[in-house]
Amino acid sequence: MLLKTINLKSITKISKYLLIAMLFISHIAKSQEIIEDEVKEEPKIDSVKTSFQAKKVDGVAAVVGDYIILDSDIDRTIEQLKVQGASLEGVSRCQLFGKLLEDKLYAHHAIQDSIVVSDAEIRANVDYQLDQFLAQSGKTMDEIVKLYNKEDERSLRDEMFEINKSNKLASEMQQKVIAEVDITPEEVREFFNKIPKEERPSFGTELKVSQIVIEPKVSEENKQKVIDRLNEFRADVLEHGASFRSKVVLYTDDKASVPTGGKYTLNRNKPRFVKEFRDVAFSLEEGEISDPFETEFGFHIILLEKIRGQEYDVRHILLIPEASQDAITEAKEKIEKIRKDVVNHDISFEEAARLYSDETETRSEGGYLINPATQDYNFELTKMDPELYGQIQSLKEGEVSLVLTEQGRTGNIKYKIMRVSDRVEDHEADFAKDYLKIKELALSEKKLKAIEKWQDEKIIDTYIKVNGDYRDCDFSSNWLKK
Repeated sequence: MLLKTINLKSITKISKYLLIAMLFISHIAKSQEIIEDEVKEEPKIDSVKTSFQAKKVDGVAAVVGDYIILDSDIDRTIEQLKVQGASLEGVSRCQLFGKLLEDKLYAHHAIQDSIVVSDAEIRANVDYQLDQFLAQSGKTMDEIVKLYNKEDERSLRDEMFEINKSNKLASEMQQKVIAEVDITPEEVREFFNKIPKEERPSFGTELKVSQIVIEPKVSEENKQKVIDRLNEFRADVLEHGASFRSKVVLYTDDKASVPTGGKYTLNRNKPRFVKEFRDVAFSLEEGEISDPFETEFGFHIILLEKIRGQEYDVRHILLIPEASQDAITEAKEKIEKIRKDVVNHDISFEEAARLYSDETETRSEGGYLINPATQDYNFELTKMDPELYGQIQSLKEGEVSLVLTEQGRTGNIKYKIMRVSDRVEDHEADFAKDYLKIKELALSEKKLKAIEKWQDEKIIDTYIKVNGDYRDCDFSSNWLKK
């Protein structure tokens, strides 16, 4: 019973790696023409490690509906996975090939089912991926074009567009297959009862974490100083022709954006930035520079470079005003008093968080942190972020930490106190206590069965040809239609 759940996790792991790798695979084509195998030295396929032993003429590894998979697609997938640092231990070439077959099957039937994806969204993804690759690799665009053997930037972007669109179609098709899959409490109970007692999963120690954060207040005088500085930058660009990009490199406090000259691509249909930033960007005309404005990160000016439908290419400069030493002292004294009142039971931790905490994300929740992986309040110690674990590991149930000092998202200092509660030690799965986790396992298995059923049916109905040594792979699905 649990084996299939584990298999689903393996599939997800391979899928995650492939989505990264497929960004830069060098070739994709749409054709129903059956291309005969060329005379070439076929790769050994029993292991990823043997992938690059011989240079060979590229050939067709498989045809799936309207799509083909080339030998080079598999080789370059492996190359890119290695570049990304993904572990390929225990992942065979046949498994990677099988995953490519699945993706093409999904993409083919997405088109047959008239699933539509937004070209503007795909182009925005390409822009974002290239920006991230430029920033992380330290390479120029010309170097990336040369690395992937493309004639120019446009041909690279066009190919990435096709790959991203194929992946998006596959993703949308898979979501459509499992969209209606739900599970009843009785099905969850049946799933749990079928697991032999000796095979039931164990769950690690769990607890809830809450915190109260106090940030030193920045004076209006210091805020005005950065506003004036940003106005100087704006005037220098507009009136004297200075380079906005150079201003970014020299002065911005958003250091992560320096390699791209402060450039970001926004999409009206994909809100990735804070509302204030989006509102200003979408209000500008091409070539216009905004007045200084404030977000939770600091003060910005934005240059709108280009509008492409729903996509907006912008550059921005961020300046973060500093708090005075008096404000820092005042903040520390405030958090120390709050801690004293909580420890003396003059006020509950939850009420103090709601009244005094400067952290908007947790204030209304009584200071409780949301686990980003599960979207609830519970954190499993073995899966906890190392930094968070280091802050709470020595706390006993209900104990309030000493005042902690750390940097906020703007780089300024902030103070906080923390508490752990509702601690549950390591234990074997219990249906009542762990119902939500068991429900997720049961739902994952049901979705896997729905996917398997869909694949079995569509493989029979779809033109599929697997060529060469790939026919010797031990596939989990009936790709050879035996």
